[in-house]
Amino acid sequence: MFRHLRPALLCGAASIVIALSVPAGAQTRSFDLPAQPAVSAIPMFAKQAGIQIVAPAGQLAGITTQAIHGELERHKALATLLQGTPLTVSSDDGAVVVLQLAQPAKAPVAGTKPQVHADDDTLEEVVVNGFHESLAQARVLKRDAVGSEEVIVAEDIAAFPDLNLAESLQRVPGVTINRDSGEGRQITLRGLGPDFTRTQLNGMEVLGNTASGMDNRGGVSRTRSFDYSLFASELFNKVTIQKSYASEQDEGGIGGTVQLNTAKPFDYDGFKAVFSLKGQDNSNTDGVTPRLVGLISDRWGDFGALVSVAYSTNDSNEFGYRNWGWNQIKVSPANIGAGVSAADAAKMQSGTIYAPQADTYSTWFDHRTRLGSTMALQYEPENGLKLGFDALYSRLTNDRDNYAMAAGGSNALTGNVSGTQLLQSAVIQGNTLVAARYTGVDMRNEYNTETDSTDFYQTVLHGSDQLTDRLLVKGMAGYSRSDYELPYFDKVFLEAKNKGISFDDRSRMPVNTYDFDPTDPAQWNLMRLDTQASKIVNSYKTGKLDVEYALSEASTIKTGFEYKKFDDEGAQYNNKVFYNVPTDRAVPAESKYLVPYDTLAPYIVGDVNGIYKYIGQTRDIMTAAFLSPGSDYHVTEETMGGYVQYDLDTTVWDRRLKANAGLRYYSTDLTSAGSINSGGKLTAVSVPHTYSGVLPSANVAYFVEPDLVARVSANRNISRPALSDLAAAGTITTAPFGGSLTIGNPNLKPFTADAVEGSLEYYDGKVGFVSVGAFYKKLNSFISSTTVVEPYSATGYPLSFLLPGQTGSIPYNVSQPVNVSGASITGVEVAAQRDFDFLPEPFNHLGMLANGTFADGSSPAIIGGKTVELPLVNLSRFSANATLYYETDTWGVRISEAYRGQYLNSIGSNGNIGEGYEPTNNVDFSAHYNVTPHIKVTLEGLNLTDEHIVQFTDLAAHRIEVNTSSGRTFLWGMTCEF
Repeated sequence: MFRHLRPALLCGAASIVIALSVPAGAQTRSFDLPAQPAVSAIPMFAKQAGIQIVAPAGQLAGITTQAIHGELERHKALATLLQGTPLTVSSDDGAVVVLQLAQPAKAPVAGTKPQVHADDDTLEEVVVNGFHESLAQARVLKRDAVGSEEVIVAEDIAAFPDLNLAESLQRVPGVTINRDSGEGRQITLRGLGPDFTRTQLNGMEVLGNTASGMDNRGGVSRTRSFDYSLFASELFNKVTIQKSYASEQDEGGIGGTVQLNTAKPFDYDGFKAVFSLKGQDNSNTDGVTPRLVGLISDRWGDFGALVSVAYSTNDSNEFGYRNWGWNQIKVSPANIGAGVSAADAAKMQSGTIYAPQADTYSTWFDHRTRLGSTMALQYEPENGLKLGFDALYSRLTNDRDNYAMAAGGSNALTGNVSGTQLLQSAVIQGNTLVAARYTGVDMRNEYNTETDSTDFYQTVLHGSDQLTDRLLVKGMAGYSRSDYELPYFDKVFLEAKNKGISFDDRSRMPVNTYDFDPTDPAQWNLMRLDTQASKIVNSYKTGKLDVEYALSEASTIKTGFEYKKFDDEGAQYNNKVFYNVPTDRAVPAESKYLVPYDTLAPYIVGDVNGIYKYIGQTRDIMTAAFLSPGSDYHVTEETMGGYVQYDLDTTVWDRRLKANAGLRYYSTDLTSAGSINSGGKLTAVSVPHTYSGVLPSANVAYFVEPDLVARVSANRNISRPALSDLAAAGTITTAPFGGSLTIGNPNLKPFTADAVEGSLEYYDGKVGFVSVGAFYKKLNSFISSTTVVEPYSATGYPLSFLLPGQTGSIPYNVSQPVNVSGASITGVEVAAQRDFDFLPEPFNHLGMLANGTFADGSSPAIIGGKTVELPLVNLSRFSANATLYYETDTWGVRISEAYRGQYLNSIGSNGNIGEGYEPTNNVDFSAHYNVTPHIKVTLEGLNLTDEHIVQFTDLAAHRIEVNTSSGRTFLWGMTCEF
């Protein structure tokens, strides 16, 4: 009896077989198999040959098959594969091949469990543990590539408690992620940030955005950074990270390209059904939320159909300390008490001392819902024609409740001190006020409730036709769209007047103390209301046509043409008339309550719904009357591209050589429509811009030995500017102590980089591999910012854009992106994987995955009119991952560690040089038990050490801005597979 199983889409998969129920088709097939262990070679051969193979169970260990490459008749290919092995063909009816041992094979590796029958000659399917097999498949794909790439297959993707796809990707060498709301969000590849990584889904470029709930992490942004938190990892059965560039790839993505592939019906032998149910809990929240996944696939001759669905909800509560940044302040002599020394008083009056703005205890609660679904149709008759249709829909929603208590009231600690505030004591280190005690401060608390959503759609029609033995034609047409909407972002501010506060920012977790009871509702009255809304819509339309002509068995010429149209538009809306009162206004007692979630200190907040209703505040503001100045802009890019590439797969000095070389031409017509300042008012404009280029590439992989591969690559590639940088607009962000004005530049040239890299990779049969590589990228054209602090009146923008009560003298950070001379990055990657099969029982079931990346790079930034050399934004000099696993036929445990070093997220502001994140070290684990061959129970954990996210500003002074905890997450459940 045969169980026709393939690598599973979900972590419920425990095994695969080499029997592939694929129609036999034509007798001449295209084969591409390296020399490798029979346990992985035979399944791959079966798939490429379109046949079913049955082999002796548990007796393939120690057998290595021959390499096969090129167009071969199936019987000849099989004979070549088995040449020199003890395996022979027992029977072959054209659809099913049965293999047997011509002589005794080597003893199986300890721990392998061959099935026992009364008849010792009975042949059965070979069963391989799913996680081990997924690693073996990934190794084979990596080894057989021409350029540098990493592959994650299905069991890898779902093998850990990855809440979304970003967290699955962090385990790849050179990949790091940033986190928000307790989850991974975006990736950095080889030290180049999210804007430098191109994402393809089912063969076409895509872009999807969501937002952070925290001001310090950017809130809503319009970039080219793909938010991988949109997708559950279970929707995909293979992810390929291409680190080197070839001309047949789309231009873009200096850092690399992430190719996402959803499951297809022809990935399975026939009928397939998988169902999974898990519960999820977080140590910072109460209650259990569900996570459900289902997949159904079947084939009927030449036609196949598949549908999958993934649904989850989860609650997260990130809480801790933050401030609004660090500014140089002046304290008036009348605002300095007797407890401050004369020397410190002089410093505080000089305007050279940096002080934290509105030290705050904050809480961010998020109820997140993620729904994803895919559909795939395939039609593959035996005449060489292949047609496929893929569709994906994903919806991510966030219902957030955010709370804060800050020294940010009418007489605040948010800039110069000249009101009722009195500085009673001060601790100054260098030019930084690290601790202080004030009286006469008006405290302000904040309750913000918001609901946002991102709907992502994609449809792709693709096909190929083998017109002749030498000529292959492929085509693709696709459409994708991402709709982000934040219809409600409502705030209520309460104020407690004339209070005392002390802050001490000398520790990693700053401490605030208060001389009043912030939990007393009588202390708090209404200060202000605020409401905002946002939307961002982007879309891709893509068409491709590719032609491949085999010049010989060893060489192929490829050429292709592509058309892409990308659109991005959006806007932000603000209630222009804030509700302000000259004196604090009382509100009903029932409209005040304690923060209901974990916080560093309890305090009262105002109920948004109750107070909005009480006051009559307008909430629906997504109309032209409430449009935020400069936020309404539209960027359109139309790109025509074409390439020619020569591929070679031959033998040099009796060793295999794979190579490609080519050129790609692209031309982009860009239009940026928005509004700019003209004579003190905004005027609508549309700015066109055209740029083009030629991108050469060459990649070589030489098999020094069958298991030792040397790679060398050289190429030129581009990354297009961030969408906000291209805006024909000036975007204003207001704040009580000042604000910022960011002016776009539609005439920016793209980033251009020349890159070289090389690696040496050793593959140790079926048990592991070791690789060492180095890379260098020279960015000849780089985009940085000019930043200057000046009075708002000097910007020329209307005073009407300011907050009520503010004047033109208030300081503003004014920045604009510009092309600069360039930047560079150099790095080294080391990776290894090994099954510890050489150890005695029971330790032979252990194994390890580990990788580390060191990268160094810098870029110029213009701050205050001076050029400063800073580390590349998003670059961690060192990152590493390690996984220790123990796997048997019935159970397994894995523990993983992901380390990311310190990195910057911006060049800084308000005179602070650089702003970024401290190092993080996240630990996850996964355990499973196979109750039956079809049912598996799992227990998983994420962020076991409750690693905090710590943000700072200024590389030299290292002033803490944020320190938050997102808690530990646990999942448990069951998966059924048939």
